[in-house]
Amino acid sequence: MIRAALAALLFCCLAGCAGGLDPARGTDGYAPGVDRRKDAVSGTVVGNRLLDAKQYELALDAFTRAAAEEGMNGEIYAGIGAANLGLGRLGQAEEQLRKAVEYEGAAPETWNNLGLVLLDTGQEPEAVEVLRRAFALSNGQNDDIRDNLRMALALQGKTVYDAELEQELDVVRSGHGRYRLTRQP
Repeated sequence: MIRAALAALLFCCLAGCAGGLDPARGTDGYAPGVDRRKDAVSGTVVGNRLLDAKQYELALDAFTRAAAEEGMNGEIYAGIGAANLGLGRLGQAEEQLRKAVEYEGAAPETWNNLGLVLLDTGQEPEAVEVLRRAFALSNGQNDDIRDNLRMALALQGKTVYDAELEQELDVVRSGHGRYRLTRQP
């Protein structure tokens, strides 16, 4: 009885191992080899794909490798800045994105990312100007940039309540339906 159970168990294990072989596709159960005849994919392309997949740490590594192979350029600075922004490293992101926008033809998304970093660090006036530039560069076609610009304008326009100022001013009627603020004596 025990022999029959062990034989059945062995048969099931061997049947499970044979599932990886597919003679119709010509595979032998091993991973495919490396085709050294083709060129490697650019680190910048890999980095951008990883940014799209929200794999910021891996994207940072890919852009770093791309910088070693291709040298630093605006696209690599923008990629490193975007990866740092995704990781929450605002100081590093701001530094890299500022370098990226110095290059001719910086993408509107790079300007947008810089604007978001500036908003997060409390630099609303500069953020509004940077986001306006991003919106202009995108010809008003990017909804995300438009929404970020609206948010920045709303944050810049918010007023701060000052209790002392309120106590010094009075609302005085100066005609039919007209009011003005005057200082208390």
